[in-house]
Amino acid sequence: MTNFYTEDPNLKRLLKEMLQEDFFNWADGELGEFGELCAGDIDERAAHTDREGQPLLIRYDKMGNEVSHIWLNEGYKKTIEETYNSGIIGYVHKEIPDLGYKGNYVYSYAQSYLLSHAEPGFYCPVTLTKATAYLIDHYASEVLKEEFLPHVLSTGDTELYEGATFLTERQGGSDVGANETEAVQDGDFYRISGEKYFASNVGACGIAMVLARTEGAPEGTRGLSLFLVPWEENRAAGLLRIRRLKDKLGVRAVPSGEVEFEGAKGYLVGEEHKGFSYMIEALNLSRVSNAVASLGIMRRAYLEAKNYAMDREAFGNKLTNYPMVQATLSKLAAKQEVETNAVFEVIRLMDLVMGKDTKQKASKEDQILFRLYVAIMKKETAEQAIHFAHEAIEMHGGNGYIEDFITPRLLRDAQVLTVWEGTANILGMEVLRLIGKYNAEEIFAEEMRAKLDKVTGSKLMHWVEIINLGINELMDRIHQIKELSSDLQTYYSKEIAEAMAAIYESVIAIETSVKGDSRQKAITEVYLQSVWKRDEMEENPAALRKFSELVGK
Repeated sequence: MTNFYTEDPNLKRLLKEMLQEDFFNWADGELGEFGELCAGDIDERAAHTDREGQPLLIRYDKMGNEVSHIWLNEGYKKTIEETYNSGIIGYVHKEIPDLGYKGNYVYSYAQSYLLSHAEPGFYCPVTLTKATAYLIDHYASEVLKEEFLPHVLSTGDTELYEGATFLTERQGGSDVGANETEAVQDGDFYRISGEKYFASNVGACGIAMVLARTEGAPEGTRGLSLFLVPWEENRAAGLLRIRRLKDKLGVRAVPSGEVEFEGAKGYLVGEEHKGFSYMIEALNLSRVSNAVASLGIMRRAYLEAKNYAMDREAFGNKLTNYPMVQATLSKLAAKQEVETNAVFEVIRLMDLVMGKDTKQKASKEDQILFRLYVAIMKKETAEQAIHFAHEAIEMHGGNGYIEDFITPRLLRDAQVLTVWEGTANILGMEVLRLIGKYNAEEIFAEEMRAKLDKVTGSKLMHWVEIINLGINELMDRIHQIKELSSDLQTYYSKEIAEAMAAIYESVIAIETSVKGDSRQKAITEVYLQSVWKRDEMEENPAALRKFSELVGK
């Protein structure tokens, strides 16, 4: 593997379809360079950071003064510089010099996908910076924007301020409404006091976006406001401290810790008491980032499994000569590509919802579908990242369990993606809320059926009929669940999310097959067979018939 971009024709096909011609031509060259960097230097630095160069907390200087400084190794800092200079954050919000207009989330997430092949740990700070940029750009005052936004959007033209979003407190966890951190007004700023229990990119950020409760604010999430807290100014003044760094299973590149604020200076962002709703908007953005990180791990795990199987001999044959291995690799290839296509369709919709598509305006239905797709695809991709990492380890046998190979790190890094930005339970609850408040299932079913109605070609009509039956069964199931108590509805929430993800991905697979080449048609056949007929016995299994076309020899 020498270039994660040029060796992924599916990504290039997607971008050529989704970006206007001059944008794609520019992006193609930029991603070619970035894909080589990710497969080379960034990948090597990621292994060093994980094993030997993890962030360290330096509590005191040589004179005994408390400094709460985070040490980062030089290679990691080089990765920071190269990644942000590529415009992974900046070009979402400011003009690309060579084009004369702003970029979009499709291009930014293409960069993120490549980065996640090598360094999902560092992609966490990138995600937090993406969310910070969004919050400042959309809700901060002009004064705050002028002072801080250029640093968050830096592409080497000014000092970079990485971002962070601090929500979680010890007593609440996912229950953000239980937060107790306080904000007391002091002139044109506020004094923030309290603690955040799981603060990622702590000490490496230039800005932290912090939820806190102003004096006299209501209880629960309705009483939370959002504050911009400049990190270095407060650290130097002794107004915050890092209690400790978390000793995490994976994503060791990102410093995650516990923070105490002791009258730290912060600036109100947006309106008072609307902080939680602002953070929820940014959370959807971060959930898409989580899905993209999962896709990157899935792709890297597949590549590692494929390359090892093609090189390794056992019992006198290459591993790829064995049907069981062929089936595994074919199904991994099909699932990864279909899921990538599905997530990038969500990102294209995200550009519309976020106002990056200047040619049309998002409808209310678009906004509801976006939230629904984000919830079901974040859950599905995170779980698949773990599955793919597991399959890569198994393909390597005992070697897959050895830290000399990347496979253990892929599994360790993948595991957190089911937790960050909402567990499966939280995402299932989001699906239920959308169904209860907006009848999202009706909008979803109508959208899926409309897409299937456009499909032509006798070879696909059999699958169209099967998926339409699946939609009908899902709708019947949801209508039954709606009659249950609220507690029992939550019991079935993950089942609904899983069914929706399967239908959504299947529809995307069929759409890709209609306009795609023979390889896309093979991907679709293997994927649909594995989802809708996985329990049926095949005399000539698609995963074996299509192996050479999907994977190679």
